[in-house]
Amino acid sequence: MTTTAARAAFVPGLRTHTPVRTGEDRPSIPSTVVILLGALYCLMPVLWVLIASTKNAAELFSTFTFAPSTHLFENIAELSAYRDGLFWRWMLNTALYAGVGAILSTYVSALGGYALATYVFPGKGVVFKILLMGVLVPGVILAIPQYLLLAQVGLTNTYWAVLLPQIINPYGIYLARIYTAAAVPTDILESARTEGARELHIFHRIAMPMMLPGMVTIFLFQFVAIWNNFMLPYIMLGDDGLFPLTVGLNGLLNQGASLPAMYTLVITGALLSIAPLIALFLFLQRYWRVDLAAGAVKS
Repeated sequence: MTTTAARAAFVPGLRTHTPVRTGEDRPSIPSTVVILLGALYCLMPVLWVLIASTKNAAELFSTFTFAPSTHLFENIAELSAYRDGLFWRWMLNTALYAGVGAILSTYVSALGGYALATYVFPGKGVVFKILLMGVLVPGVILAIPQYLLLAQVGLTNTYWAVLLPQIINPYGIYLARIYTAAAVPTDILESARTEGARELHIFHRIAMPMMLPGMVTIFLFQFVAIWNNFMLPYIMLGDDGLFPLTVGLNGLLNQGASLPAMYTLVITGALLSIAPLIALFLFLQRYWRVDLAAGAVKS
């Protein structure tokens, strides 16, 4: 659809006017204050972790202040030396669980959402309703049944015990179905089928590039969910060499009851565990910008 500004560029004499902002369009002071308070509420724990990780055990428990100290690198070195670098093993495990699990989950979600959005088959409505029911079921409830199932095939206390339950993500399939219906034109798919293209070829070469912004969103949601997951690996794993960060730091936290110095290691580890998520958000945000620009052109 051609906009007025575009027509003015090609049609001589066509004038455009800049809309005048009314008082209703201007941000109100109360709403701005509420947004700032909400942002402060969300960022305050992160700020406290950043400042607390710069203190040693004596400073951490002596006074409560937001003034930073100078022991950050000492704490990182002490954390790295704990049991010959076990923390970095936990970091690699977490990256493996979150990275591989999110990639597999995103692909399966995109494939399932594409099928629900573009195909017509008996029981499609029932499948979609069951999918919505799965979205409402918390993952914590499924942890024990999943443990019992994987124990029957001898996969508990392995990497597969954490990876396999994360592949199927009902919410990801739901998002992929919604995004596919909005971003993938059926005319293009029908044209490809008329040319004799196979269904998997159509999905991989035509649909997936159009679904990329939605798939990035699904990947990010699932990556963060797996990165922060505690209950599933806590139930599935018994070897601390397979622990992710959540379970490993929880073990250090429990030792803090008898060794208060462990609290400093836990806080420093929490700070380091946040850094990859921040970097991932900053790296993937450009895909959302591309999607917004594409939406502006289409309108």
